[in-house]
Amino acid sequence: MKPRPLQRVLPILDWGRAYSRQDLGSDAVAAVIVTIMLIPQSLAYAILAGLPPEAGLYASIVPILLYAMLGTSRVLAVGPVAVVSLMTATSIGAVAEAGTAGYAVAALTLAGLSGAILLAMGVLRLGFLANFLSHPVISGFITASGFLIALSQVRHLLGIGAGGGTLPEMILSLWGHLGDVNPVTLAIGGGSVAFLLWVRRGLNPVLRRLGLGLRAADIAVKAGPVAAVAAGTLAVWALSLEGRGVAVVGEVPQGLPPLTMPSFSPVLLGQLFVPALLISIIGFVESMSVAQTLATRRRQRIDPDQELIGLGAANLGAAFTGGYPVTGGFARSVVNFDAGAATPAAGAFTALGLAAAAFWLTPLIQFLPVATLAATIIVAVLSLVDITTLRRAWAYSKADFAAVAVTILLTLGLGVEAGVSAGVILSVGLHLYRSSRPHIAEVGLVPGTQHFRNILRHKVITDPALVTFRPDQSLYFANARFVEDHIFERVAPGGPVRDVVLMCAAINEIDLSAVETLEAINARLRDIGVRLHLSEVKGPVMDRLKGAHFLHEMTGEVYLAQYDAFSALAPEAARRVFPADLPDEMG
Repeated sequence: MKPRPLQRVLPILDWGRAYSRQDLGSDAVAAVIVTIMLIPQSLAYAILAGLPPEAGLYASIVPILLYAMLGTSRVLAVGPVAVVSLMTATSIGAVAEAGTAGYAVAALTLAGLSGAILLAMGVLRLGFLANFLSHPVISGFITASGFLIALSQVRHLLGIGAGGGTLPEMILSLWGHLGDVNPVTLAIGGGSVAFLLWVRRGLNPVLRRLGLGLRAADIAVKAGPVAAVAAGTLAVWALSLEGRGVAVVGEVPQGLPPLTMPSFSPVLLGQLFVPALLISIIGFVESMSVAQTLATRRRQRIDPDQELIGLGAANLGAAFTGGYPVTGGFARSVVNFDAGAATPAAGAFTALGLAAAAFWLTPLIQFLPVATLAATIIVAVLSLVDITTLRRAWAYSKADFAAVAVTILLTLGLGVEAGVSAGVILSVGLHLYRSSRPHIAEVGLVPGTQHFRNILRHKVITDPALVTFRPDQSLYFANARFVEDHIFERVAPGGPVRDVVLMCAAINEIDLSAVETLEAINARLRDIGVRLHLSEVKGPVMDRLKGAHFLHEMTGEVYLAQYDAFSALAPEAARRVFPADLPDEMG
């Protein structure tokens, strides 16, 4: 049943009407698991963004509630994510100094701008724009970003003051500070990484062998970061390690998210607009990829335009409650899905759990070592690094490989903004390049049928005086000249060709530039004594052609079917009979 207009704008009215006690139980269990996962993750991602750790909790409360009301995915978990956190740090680090009030205001403003951009795109129904971003290119950007994120946290593992925003800067900075490594911090950080890696890969089998159920074992694995945080905090507090140079989170304000106000300074808005646009695009693409993948498994539907509105509202909520830009996270959404979340209410329950943590648990994390949070980030982003993307792209398409490789290299060498900008430009460039060089087949009649196929792939009947071209794409300004060149490479003056048919079965649209090119093709063919015909023109395309002068000037005819054109223009060839033992083979 189609959702009513109000339900389309407020999806909560759709799924909320049928909410059951069984849904409540499933959502509550999923919320507990996701909350356990998000507490350390939110703190860690806030530090990655250069913000106080509580900003991560704040960014995971109101945004989740707003998305639950306005989003169309039943399981998408919205909040801070690694790539957006890194992009936030890069963007606002260029306009304010970390740790200052201006830095926090810039983060709020960035979230507000991102929310406004996403909301405007949703209202204007621009969700289709995400289709112009090549997934291999986005995968390359995320791979490079994951590597940068992990490398940026190494300084916290070592307890040194290195910095940098690109791969060369980070490596040089780390090398220059190696003499300042704090052994105690290294022991805590290295131990946390080793423990978290073991939890990910080895804890579940151990627990299953001990007789623990599948659900309980999964919960224990998801709680691994919480155990690492608890162990690190207890060690620092009990052994007074802060006095030995171990950096800790420090005092965290206790309470619910505060009401905050982003800046409306034209100067700051101008400085952050492009970064906000890039964050919005990357966040939306990442969120849609996750939401659609998970929705497909349950045969549910995702509305891209409504997703823009839901994510836009979530970011605006973050801007006014002490957060920073958010989007749908891959890891937490998969956990939410696997834990059995039935509706977006699971997200709302998660928000309540995080609110309780912000209100009651913040005093317990005063002695939480930053090295432990860095370890949770490093282990979490390992799943983002996928070097096999390069191998797959090389095997499938050298153009895709070049785009992915350039995106990775620019992200590593010049920074996140340069990488994502290159990714967007390369995605659009690849689309334009491919669409500007459409596949054009010269076709002939398959013996014994009324079907026409590529003469290079099939044994078909042709006639020297007749050439039929089948462009396998719509015609527009970028590819019309390519079609013209292709025709005249085949049809030479003084040759045997007397008729050219443009088979339009695959053409769904012809713009004005393409019509003008067809007029030019018609005139050039007329000058050399060749007629131009059309066949199998679709209704909407014919409507467009009727609005131009082309059909009146065309030297040939418009045929309903290609077989009609072939029979009329090459009657002898149409009647020709091939030997029965001559098969129709693929080349």
